[in-house]
Amino acid sequence: MKNRTKRQLAIKQIILSGQISSQDELLRIMKEQGFELTQATLSRDLKILKVAKVSDQALGYVYVIPEGMNMESQRETSRINFLADGFRDIQFSGNLAVIKTMPGYASSLAVVIDNAQPYEIIGTIAGDDTILIVMRDGITQSDLINSLILILPKLEEKLG
Repeated sequence: MKNRTKRQLAIKQIILSGQISSQDELLRIMKEQGFELTQATLSRDLKILKVAKVSDQALGYVYVIPEGMNMESQRETSRINFLADGFRDIQFSGNLAVIKTMPGYASSLAVVIDNAQPYEIIGTIAGDDTILIVMRDGITQSDLINSLILILPKLEEKLG
């Protein structure tokens, strides 16, 4: 079974590349790509990814990635993905996480995290080489790591 991050990245790619009009259709495509998931898991993933349905003349309604996660944002992510190069370490304590970066990277990385507005993160505070992340109650370390990888896929090399 493929992990949650890979599954959610696949969902984003499928939605961005085609006209998906139903969860059943998306579930079928995901299974064709080798993902084992239920309708409930897919629904949760769509909610986490903030996927919306919009009116389409040909298909009725189609899934879209909302503003902030669209193709322009994808290109921006590619441009800013270099920030992952400054990542050094992450430590956890309760609902707090501390990311250590190379000097000068922390504030830029924190802005990228905050702009993505992931559900798992209430907010960040950044210095020159340290970011404090406050996680929502009930969020696991794995959930936070998956969220960070969705924001900056290049982090998977360092966190995965």
